[in-house]
Amino acid sequence: METNLKGKTAFITGAAHGQGRATALALAKEGVNIAAFDIAKQLDYPKYEFGSNTDLETIKAECEKLGVKCITHKGDVRSDEAISRAVNETHAAFGRIDILFNNAGICAYGLAHELSEAEWDNMIGINLKGPWLVARRIIPIMIAQKSGVILNNSSVLGLRGANRLSHYVASKWGVTGLTKSLAIELAQFNIRVNSIHPTGVNTPMQDGLAAIEGSTALEIAERSAGNLLPVPWVEPEDVANAVVFLASDNARYLTGSEFVVDAGLLTR
Repeated sequence: METNLKGKTAFITGAAHGQGRATALALAKEGVNIAAFDIAKQLDYPKYEFGSNTDLETIKAECEKLGVKCITHKGDVRSDEAISRAVNETHAAFGRIDILFNNAGICAYGLAHELSEAEWDNMIGINLKGPWLVARRIIPIMIAQKSGVILNNSSVLGLRGANRLSHYVASKWGVTGLTKSLAIELAQFNIRVNSIHPTGVNTPMQDGLAAIEGSTALEIAERSAGNLLPVPWVEPEDVANAVVFLASDNARYLTGSEFVVDAGLLTR
């Protein structure tokens, strides 16, 4: 099925590895030029491995091997200054921004009454404030173009609750609500906005969270046994395939939707 994406430009946050990297490559294969944005450094919270400068350089090389242009930006999605600079540079380089994939996010465990204020603020800042900050810088460009697609990476936990993840769940429900409100505001400009809701995804974050718990990602996934299909998780490429579909003309009338990639988890 043709996607009609060739020659378009995508701005991807959290692009250095995991779902962001897989999506950059999937879009590049469709002929999309890539702007890869990532913090590319370790944070004090959560304490698992983040993407690096080397990862950003690698994704740039991999995309360019596929015949498209790729520029990289190092920055924090909580920083309006960093976002504004990256968006302006992307627009100057490509002349347009057609797709925004708000993917950057963190996850950590903790009982609600035991979380520190800083832990709560970090989660909400990266997972919810970040997508809003990026969107508000790119939306005027899309309005001027009279077209665009915004895809916000939420979670199955943006549609249900969970134990020891209140701050994460709150942030992802916020992403779901932000998506629906933006879809209403932007439909008049031919801008579509949808949220994506994966189950557990086989990424470095999954491994890092498991290590903090003194286990392996597979052991935790098998214990939770939430997926209806007999798989412990989905792969980053499964999320990337959803992004390609939702960004393409094949999804031209999908907006304000909750697109689930959950191996049947929410059906239980």
